[in-house]
Amino acid sequence: MIITVLSVAVVAGGGGFVAYRAVENANKPPQSFTMEDLGKLASGDLYAPDPEADLLKSEAEQAYRADQLKKKRTGAEGKGLDWVVPKRAPGGDGFPAANFPPGSNPSPGSNKATAKAMMASFGFGADQWGCLERLWHKESGWNERAMNRYSGAYGIPQSLPGSKMASAGADWQVNAATQIKWGLGYIKGRYGTPCGAWGHSQSVGWY
Repeated sequence: MIITVLSVAVVAGGGGFVAYRAVENANKPPQSFTMEDLGKLASGDLYAPDPEADLLKSEAEQAYRADQLKKKRTGAEGKGLDWVVPKRAPGGDGFPAANFPPGSNPSPGSNKATAKAMMASFGFGADQWGCLERLWHKESGWNERAMNRYSGAYGIPQSLPGSKMASAGADWQVNAATQIKWGLGYIKGRYGTPCGAWGHSQSVGWY
């Protein structure tokens, strides 16, 4: 009985959480760097675990699962992924919102080729490609415009917030290569290899 009540509560609250969290994370007001942030920049430790972001990822995963459970119960299970493509790139952390360049159409195939070519420079062998391909297909469909509808995470590697990718380039909102560069660095710094990141994602639903 208790489990049933809790399940209903989670499912019922999922919609409100989704709307609130996605808007909140995609449109953060300008923020200054904290002393901790400056320390990370100085030491080069840009990919260390971020407890706040990890909590948001975990909450987003729970909201997604609750939403899927609700769809199954109502017979309206969707087959789409848990991300959307916004008409405008999200701002966040002081980076102004920018229109996507006219005629700029995401190309998953081209983005995969870029990532494959960049892997060696991060010390990843060809044996890691399958894990990276599956990981970022799950995260964003290899679309540089993808934004998680539950957390507001953005881009091919689903950075949370997206502005973290500014460390790899000011054009992080629209440039797939910049996002891939940041994403490979994040994976190497936190999980060691794409297969390490994929394994974590398979275990808990996020990386």
